[in-house]
Amino acid sequence: MSTHSPVLLIWSCGGCDLPWPCPTRRRELRAEYADTPVSLALYLGSYLVQPAEEMPWAPVGALHPRFIGWTRQPPEAPAGRSTSDDTRSDRLADSPN
Repeated sequence: MSTHSPVLLIWSCGGCDLPWPCPTRRRELRAEYADTPVSLALYLGSYLVQPAEEMPWAPVGALHPRFIGWTRQPPEAPAGRSTSDDTRSDRLADSPN
């Protein structure tokens, strides 16, 4: 069980106090649902309903990317490494000497 669970009514992370799902919980969820990304989106979609009701001041348009939209994005690069660095490394590895 993750310590990065939502604190209900305010929907912050109980582990780090960032908006839930926090980056740590997102990584955990990606790993847990690695083979079933649609199930991850459905799982988080079920979470979207409750904060939409409990935070009427928050526009749903802002809640969707927070709860579901990130699931369609590629995972974030590890700290200190950018995607462009990876691409450059791949090009160098493929080029003849």
